[in-house]
Amino acid sequence: MKLTAKRIIPTVLVLLVLAALSCGKLDVVGTGSTASFDQVLQQIPQHLMADEVNRGWSLAAPDGSARFIWSRNYAESPLYDVMLQFDAAPFITAGLDPEKLPENFTFHEGKLMVGIKLGQETVQYSGEITPLASYQQLVKLKRSSIGYHGALDHYGVNLGDGNLFEWAKDMGTNDKDIVFVLNPEPFIAAGTDPSRIAGWVFANVTVDDEKGKPIQVDKILKPFDLM
Repeated sequence: MKLTAKRIIPTVLVLLVLAALSCGKLDVVGTGSTASFDQVLQQIPQHLMADEVNRGWSLAAPDGSARFIWSRNYAESPLYDVMLQFDAAPFITAGLDPEKLPENFTFHEGKLMVGIKLGQETVQYSGEITPLASYQQLVKLKRSSIGYHGALDHYGVNLGDGNLFEWAKDMGTNDKDIVFVLNPEPFIAAGTDPSRIAGWVFANVTVDDEKGKPIQVDKILKPFDLM
């Protein structure tokens, strides 16, 4: 049978639509992380606020000792687009010399901050600019920053150099609903004994390497059960 233009064009269009739908369905991490992040925001709305200094949003730990901050607009972020900010005192008591931390850390007014700059583009919103909408833009524009941690059944935002903010896929079945995660190596190099940091846990955690193979790594963790 001879294929005509009339037969070919509809067929191509159908294939393109199916491919687009397939790609959308395949991004279960992007879609799932958005839904579960929304649940976290709704669970502790009293700890969610605008952060005008960092041109974004801030989600604080229930005890106020740490915050996850994400940008509204990468063109406006003064330092990082995604970051953690936390009390420095427990780390200093455990031996930390803040001046010896690498350049991706800042130390100011008793707080440490670590994060990463994702881009310089202006973020375009189709509706109201809300904390969840800004997270949706993060998934849309910087999808590689979002991951899934199978060992803990968590989604997470990669903050660079082994630092993360993670949250439970299902808070109803997980006792670690949000977790602030730090790479211990720079702290150890700066004089810290990670086992002595009050309010944080120094633990060996199972993660996937670049090839998807499970490996054991050390992390400094601050987990919270929100339910």
